[in-house]
Amino acid sequence: MADPSHITYTENLQKFLRLPQGGKIIAEYIWVDSEGGVRSKSRTLDAKDTDYTPAELPMWNFDGSSTGQAPGENSDIYLQPVAVFPDPFRGTPNILVLAECLNNDGTPNKYNHRHECAKLMEAHAEHKPWFGLEQEYTLLDLNDRPYGWPKNGYPAPQGPYYCGVGAGKVVMRDIVEAHYKCCLYAGVKISGTNAEVMPAQWEYQVGPCEGIEMGDHLWLSRFLLHRVAEEFGAKVSFDPKPIPGDWNGAGLHSNFSTKEMREEGGMKHIEAAIKKLESRHAEHIAVYGEGNEKRLTGRHETGSIDTFSYGVANRGASIRIPRECAAKGYGYFEDRRPASNADPYQITGIIMETCFGAVSE
Repeated sequence: MADPSHITYTENLQKFLRLPQGGKIIAEYIWVDSEGGVRSKSRTLDAKDTDYTPAELPMWNFDGSSTGQAPGENSDIYLQPVAVFPDPFRGTPNILVLAECLNNDGTPNKYNHRHECAKLMEAHAEHKPWFGLEQEYTLLDLNDRPYGWPKNGYPAPQGPYYCGVGAGKVVMRDIVEAHYKCCLYAGVKISGTNAEVMPAQWEYQVGPCEGIEMGDHLWLSRFLLHRVAEEFGAKVSFDPKPIPGDWNGAGLHSNFSTKEMREEGGMKHIEAAIKKLESRHAEHIAVYGEGNEKRLTGRHETGSIDTFSYGVANRGASIRIPRECAAKGYGYFEDRRPASNADPYQITGIIMETCFGAVSE
């Protein structure tokens, strides 16, 4: 169970969170670090009658040498606001600010994958690309042991846990429910959640989102999940295989469609896109997450990491075409290859690049 000291701390904090702010707001700037984690820090801004837009927010900076994003002798990394969300932890009028990381010469930091993704989305915007991502994760205690697992050994084999209800089947639902409500409050386009096939493993879905919004909303949802888990004294792992054993690995399945695919006769566009994906299988695997070889084994509803495959309603393939879409002749397809720790900007960016071409400098 969660650490009760964290619950007491949260209850005591509430009386301070309700204090007036004297015409000021708190902006929490959030960015992605060198290891695919999230970092944040706070600053005070003047309150205003209308909502802040990214263009109205000041750039900021941080010590990149402490996050693995810059050397110590040239450590300033700039934070360029790109998206603004209501803050579910401090409440209105406080805000969460998602930011890109820029070097001191204004170029994107090497770990800033949003910059190239945004260029691709803008260049191919006429196709109206829609994405939906299915984020799987595991909840761990402070000793890196999945919640609900026996201290020594493993739980019973998978079977009763997927979409399970009841004690002994699911654990830490309080974190899942709190995260869901935080996403809704913040305006994240979360569309659902469910328990997964391993105890302490859960999934939530974000989308459909158009273009760069997909990566923005997925990263913000990850930040919210870490912050909620922090309140309960728990850790979130996006490792595709956090515990060895005969379990399904955690993925970040990507559902994708374009305007052409969603219209009558769209199946020919879906099939053409899949052929293009097949021709660049290795390039996609290279950016689809660390440790993916532990997950893409050809077992447990995955395809082999070395082989590209596709099929209708086939969860053992690289690409799945939903049966309903095959029957209608239009819709979307699901790329089942990305690992749970993959960067959504890289996933959505390379899909656009493969389907419609790279963007010249």
